[in-house]
Amino acid sequence: MDHGWAYESRDGQHFVATELTRGPWDPGHQHAGPPTALVCRAIEHAAADQGLRHLARLTGNLLRPVPIGELRVEVTPDYVGRNAGHYAARLLAGGKEVARFTALMQREDDEPVPAGTPGHPLPAPPRAPADCPPVLMPFARSGQRGYGTFVENRLAEGTFFSGPCTAWFRMRHPLVAGETPSPYQRVAVAADSGNGISAALDFARYVFVNCDLTINLLRRPVGEWICLAARTGLGGNGCGLAESALYDEHGLIGRATQSLAVRRRDGAA
Repeated sequence: MDHGWAYESRDGQHFVATELTRGPWDPGHQHAGPPTALVCRAIEHAAADQGLRHLARLTGNLLRPVPIGELRVEVTPDYVGRNAGHYAARLLAGGKEVARFTALMQREDDEPVPAGTPGHPLPAPPRAPADCPPVLMPFARSGQRGYGTFVENRLAEGTFFSGPCTAWFRMRHPLVAGETPSPYQRVAVAADSGNGISAALDFARYVFVNCDLTINLLRRPVGEWICLAARTGLGGNGCGLAESALYDEHGLIGRATQSLAVRRRDGAA
């Protein structure tokens, strides 16, 4: 069935994933970006009641592959103060916990940066999305609907799956049916792709799945486009780290990191 959204809400806590969430590793598993954004959405809703509207950090521990099917999201406040709140969340599928998250939400205030502050203004994005050519992720070229068709990409620097790479992401469809995604949800959808777009190893011979994702943001993103300037480092011990500088069209908004498990595919020379 052809859906124009990633998830359909059942009751605000239960969701059904569509084929637009499909990732590159297994046709029955989701890319981690959309479910991370779904949890981000739930945390934003929980924190809004306390007036905490800036997502400063989101960390996801990816415990199991997330199946394309029904999901349940649970959010618990760990500590809520006047200026910051710490939240925990769980993502469940088939009665099993598939991912666990923590988040820091902050209260925003109008506090302009004084002129002449060292290191400011922050870096501008490498190139505007309008000046970058459209590109498809390699696993989207088969015509199978999934994450590669859920997002639109424009290439700013480098080449997909060939080392350091900078690319823009924009969601083509809503995260949840009938809703406009928040700026933070747009970041979460894109940020998990750093290890993919900057892959240094042959996708046909190696698996390099991220076991976690941490997003740190210094301000609220603006607009629909999110840019990742990504680089993958390999330790030579079956482990690695992908790092992404995150931008909107106005400049730097934060960073994302992913810890990688690197393995040779069965039968690969």
